[in-house]
Amino acid sequence: MNKKDLLIIFTKNPEPGKVKTRLAKDIGDRNALEIYKTLLKHSQKQTASLNISKHVYYSNEIPEEDLWDRGGFDKKLQRGSDLGLRMENAFRDGFVAGFEKVLIIGTDLFDLKTAHIEDAFKALDQNDYVIGPARDGGYYLLGMKSLNSALFRNKNWSTSTVLEDSLNDLMGEKVELLEIQNDIDVLDDIKTYPAFQKFI
Repeated sequence: MNKKDLLIIFTKNPEPGKVKTRLAKDIGDRNALEIYKTLLKHSQKQTASLNISKHVYYSNEIPEEDLWDRGGFDKKLQRGSDLGLRMENAFRDGFVAGFEKVLIIGTDLFDLKTAHIEDAFKALDQNDYVIGPARDGGYYLLGMKSLNSALFRNKNWSTSTVLEDSLNDLMGEKVELLEIQNDIDVLDDIKTYPAFQKFI
């Protein structure tokens, strides 16, 4: 890995009632916020040691001080009217800045490890795209070597069709799929994790 590699991390500002809203329906806003903060800490820990460029994109505003101040992260603000356009703009920023491999992750994964991200960048040595499928039919990771706007258009974001629709966009391209992982969005997603039992 090198400085031509860029990791984009999409995150929401941790505010009660604004994060993990589907989870909050079962466990309340305060518990949902605590789970999200745990996921943020995990995401920061797993990415801080990566010796690459790292851009954290916030949903609403860039805080003066938070956990992303440690670990070599540049702070930026998401731009766009939906998730697809916000991701497309972040990827475009990366490629315009001269990065050769650009990868995006969210902050909803408790299983994601540093090695998964390293493997994803390596996959782009032999492939044009890399995708980490999520168990809910979406994806937790997307990487590419040049901007493909089709991946960010005409999708029903946060639904079970996102991965399938994205793979249809990439028909005929060289794509590597990583292992399936569990996005944490609803109550069933946290039941197997000891760290979250106190919130149930």
